[in-house]
Amino acid sequence: MRPVEGMSILITGGGSGLGAGAAEHFCKLGAKVTISGRRRDKIEAEAAAIGPNCLGVSGDVTVDADRRHMIDAAVAHGGGKLDALLSNAGNMYRGAIDELDEKQLLDIFNTNVVAGMMLTGLAKPHLQKTQGCVVFVGSVHTQRAFPGASPYAATKGALETLTRVLAAELGPVGIRVGCIRPGAVFTEINQRAGLGDADAAYERLVGLGPAHALGRIGTVQEIAEAYEYLVRAEWTTGNVLTVDGGLGLGVTNA
Repeated sequence: MRPVEGMSILITGGGSGLGAGAAEHFCKLGAKVTISGRRRDKIEAEAAAIGPNCLGVSGDVTVDADRRHMIDAAVAHGGGKLDALLSNAGNMYRGAIDELDEKQLLDIFNTNVVAGMMLTGLAKPHLQKTQGCVVFVGSVHTQRAFPGASPYAATKGALETLTRVLAAELGPVGIRVGCIRPGAVFTEINQRAGLGDADAAYERLVGLGPAHALGRIGTVQEIAEAYEYLVRAEWTTGNVLTVDGGLGLGVTNA
C-alpha cells in the first residue's frame, strides 16, 4: 500500500465532521492536506487546530471559480501535486415526497453530486500524474429505507453508481475511484437535517445503536480509517466500502 507521508490531499467539507476527522488523521500520518468549506472562520480555525500540514481554503463547491481555487491551492500546498481528492462536502434535505421544494431538491443534487463530478474533472490531470484517487461518500440510506429522506438517499445512490462508472472511465489513466458508505456517525449534518439542536440530534442518533449489528453508532475516526484504506490501496477501484457497524444488515432488535 502507498505510504501517506508526503501525499497531497484535498478534502472538501473539511471544516467539521467526517472531513475534519479525515484531515486530522491524514495530517498526523504526514500528508499535506487542504480542507475547504464555505465558512471562512470555521475552515481557518480547523486548519489552525490541526497544524501546519493543513491548509484551509474557503469556497463553495457549487461555484466553478471556487472549485478551481480549491484545486490550485491544494496543488500548491502539496508541493506541486495532488494525490487524492476526498469529495466529502454534502448537505441534507428531508421531506415528504408531496411537500418537496424543487429548488431545494436541485440544490442538494448540485452540492452532493454535481459538485463532486466537476471537481473530479478538474483534478483529473493532477491525479493522472500521481496515479492518485478520488473518494466519494455514500450512505447507509442506500441500504435502509428511511421515510422522508428520499432527496438525500437519491443523491447518495447517485454517488455510489458514479463511483463504478468513473472507476471504469478513469482506470485506463491510472486513477482509482472509491466510495465509503458510513452508518450512523454524529456530525453537524444531523442538525442541518432538522433533527433538533446538537444534544437532541446526538440522542436521536445514539438511539439507533441497537439497529447496528455491533450495537453502537460509529465515530469520525473509524470513517477516517476507511478513507485511508481507499487512498492507499493500489489495486482497489470501483468499490463501495461499507463502514456501518452492520446497520445496513437490517438487524431488527432496535
